[in-house]
Amino acid sequence: MVSPTVLVRGQMKEEKLLKLLKALLANSRRSDRELAKAIKASQPTVTRNRKILGKYIRSYTIVPEFSKIGYEILAFTFAKAKTYDKKTVDAKMPGAIEFFMKSPNVLFVSDGEGLGKDCAIISLHKDYSRYQNFMRSYIFYFTDTMSDFQSFIVSLKTGLVMKPFDLSYLADDVEGPL
Repeated sequence: MVSPTVLVRGQMKEEKLLKLLKALLANSRRSDRELAKAIKASQPTVTRNRKILGKYIRSYTIVPEFSKIGYEILAFTFAKAKTYDKKTVDAKMPGAIEFFMKSPNVLFVSDGEGLGKDCAIISLHKDYSRYQNFMRSYIFYFTDTMSDFQSFIVSLKTGLVMKPFDLSYLADDVEGPL
């Protein structure tokens, strides 16, 4: 049986990890010293816990103003698989992963469900011509396994933005346990 003291310590550590994760989501540019002050912990504790949090953090990056660095279009593209044959899907998967990983403007690709589709892509494009070229390449490459391609396009220069894209909002939503 685990002693109550060990359980309390584990719970306290969990709470500190969660506080640190939230603080990093809110602003990952802060030093360990600043983070320690924000979460009321020592700087060595923050440094140690940051290493533990490594498995929960994919990358430290910025979220730029996309329109100010040359991107005009944010596209949400959806498609429907023509087949669910495991052999066919497994054979096509390495090439599909390579195609998307070589496309630096593609932010996210996954299977899913909804709207009668089962594939979703989020991508950025500098202009409509580049968006069209991407879509032509995508459709050409995947025409044997995907169909019914549809996109929802957002203008990053003229659109009405009610809440700008930023991951820092998640700091108020993340809950434990980690």
